[in-house]
Amino acid sequence: MTVTDPTRRDRATGRKVLMALPLVAVLAACEAPLDYDLRGQIGAFNTTKAAQTATTSRPKPDSNGLITYPSYQVAVARRGDTLNDVAGRIGLPASELARFNGMKTDDPLRQGEIIALPRRAPGTASNSSDGVDIASLAGDAIDRAPATTPSAASTVNTAPLAPQPSASKPQVQSGPEPVRHKVKRGETAYTVSRLYQVPVKALAEWNGLGSDFAIREGQFLLIPLKDRPAPRKQASAAAVPAVATVTAPGEGTSTPTPPSATKPLPQETVAPAAEAPKDLPKVEVPAPTRSSSSAMSYPVKGKITRTYSKGKNDGIDIAGAAGAPVQAADGGTVAAITKDSNNIPIIVIRHDAKLLTVYANVDKIAVNKGDTVSRGQTIAALRDGPSAYVHFEVRNGFESVDPLPYLQ
Repeated sequence: MTVTDPTRRDRATGRKVLMALPLVAVLAACEAPLDYDLRGQIGAFNTTKAAQTATTSRPKPDSNGLITYPSYQVAVARRGDTLNDVAGRIGLPASELARFNGMKTDDPLRQGEIIALPRRAPGTASNSSDGVDIASLAGDAIDRAPATTPSAASTVNTAPLAPQPSASKPQVQSGPEPVRHKVKRGETAYTVSRLYQVPVKALAEWNGLGSDFAIREGQFLLIPLKDRPAPRKQASAAAVPAVATVTAPGEGTSTPTPPSATKPLPQETVAPAAEAPKDLPKVEVPAPTRSSSSAMSYPVKGKITRTYSKGKNDGIDIAGAAGAPVQAADGGTVAAITKDSNNIPIIVIRHDAKLLTVYANVDKIAVNKGDTVSRGQTIAALRDGPSAYVHFEVRNGFESVDPLPYLQ
C-alpha cells in the first residue's frame, strides 16, 4: 500500500495550475482585436486600444498666436488674455470675433484656448490670387466705404486707407487638416470625443479646455489628428520569389494560323447602302452674343484660366492681352484702392449695401476712391507680362460667391 504525502500532492497540483495560466491568457486574448506586435496578448495588459486612438500634438502658433491651415485659421490665447486682446493682436474686429465664437468681447480666456477666425487675419497671405488676402480687403471696404448708391454724386470722403500690416506668408500646416467642429446645444466634450473616436484628454489639450472639460454652445473645437504610423515599405520585385505558372488542360497551346493570313480574301463588290447628296444646304450659324440681361458684364474680354473654388480660389482668373482695358462689371462706387504684398494694385467697387466686386492684378488705374463708375467703364488695364490676367471676385459681405452666375 502506497501512502501519498498531502504536501507533495498540493505542490504538484499548484505547479499544474501555474503551467496552465499562460495558455488561458493566450486563448482569452484571441477574442480581442489582433495586435500584430503582440503587445498585450500575453498577460493581463493590452495596449491595442491606446495605439489605435493615439493622437499627434497640436502645432505651435506663430508670433501672433495664429495656427494656419489651408482652409482656415485659429488663434491661440495667451495667459491673461481676453477676446479683445486676441482681436487686437491679430487685427480683426472684436465684435466680429465674439459673434463668430458665441462669446462677449470682454470674456476672459484660458491659456492655450482656441479661438476660430471667421476669415483670414489682415496681413497674412491666403492661398487665393497669389497671396492676396481679398477677404480682409473686402471686409475693410465694407467698414470704410460710404453707403452710397451708384446714382449718388461722388462727394465722399477720400481719406487714405489706414496703413495695413505688411503681408507675410504664415507657415501653412502640412498634412491632413483637422476637422473644425461647432458645438451644438446639449453636447459635451465626452460626446464629441466619442463622435470622432479621440481621447477626451487629447481634445482638451488641443483646445485649451479646463479641468472640468466644459464647452459652450457655438464654440469651435479642433478635432485632434490621429497618429498614423509610417507605411511599411513594399518588398522589391527582386526579393519576391518567382511563381511557376500552371495552366489548365487545353490552355497555353499555340493557336493555328487563320486562313486569311496566308491566302488573300476574295474580290467582292459591295454596293453602298445609300448615296450621299452631292449638294448640301448651307446653314448660317449666328455669332454668339452675350446676354444683356446678365447681372454683371465680364471685366476683361478673354478666356477663363482658373475657375472658382471656395476656400482655394475665391474668384476667377480671366486672361487677356497685356494692356487691355479692365472694365467695371456693374455700376457702383469705388470703395478702396490698395496694393498687395508685391505692390500690385487692387480695386474694390461697392454696388449696394453688401455686394462688392474685386479686381486684382491690374495696372494704370483710371479711377479714384469714392468715384462713381458705370457698367462697362474702363477702370484700369491689364499688367504687362507674359501672363496678363485679372483676378475677379464677387463678395456678398465677407463671403465670396461664384462670379459666373452673375456674368451669364
